[in-house]
Amino acid sequence: MAHGEHKYRVSVEWTGNQGTGTSGYRAYGRDHVIRAGSKPNISGSSDAAFLGDAERWNPEDLFLGATSACHKLWYLHLCADAGICVLAYVDEASGTMIDSPERGQFTEIILNPRVTIRAGDDRDMAERLHHVAHEKCYIANSVNFPIRCEPVIEFSAV
Repeated sequence: MAHGEHKYRVSVEWTGNQGTGTSGYRAYGRDHVIRAGSKPNISGSSDAAFLGDAERWNPEDLFLGATSACHKLWYLHLCADAGICVLAYVDEASGTMIDSPERGQFTEIILNPRVTIRAGDDRDMAERLHHVAHEKCYIANSVNFPIRCEPVIEFSAV
């Protein structure tokens, strides 16, 4: 694994000018495109609650997805190192954001990973590794609110 400082760059281009720019709160679209090198573009907007396009990714969706994906990547790494064979992993994550006139912020994320491991592997260890993954997750270490993990570990039928 590469230790040390890692830098990331993205470009976010606003595509929501409807002809009069930001002449009024309802006069512009919230659409944007997120780009990073040769990766596929991400069509973004704000949440529909903030006059965005519900068909596009919003920053809150992306943040929740990044949190879930970071945990999953650490978990898979730790399981591989521990000799636990993960055969399937699905997380139905949820997040709560509070919006107030002063500021908006996430107050909680709940990860709900459903993990299928090879029959005969150490189920208790597979569950404990979620705690270690949480401690190592770069995103979880970068936020100021609780992230709970409520895993379900199942054995493969095969």
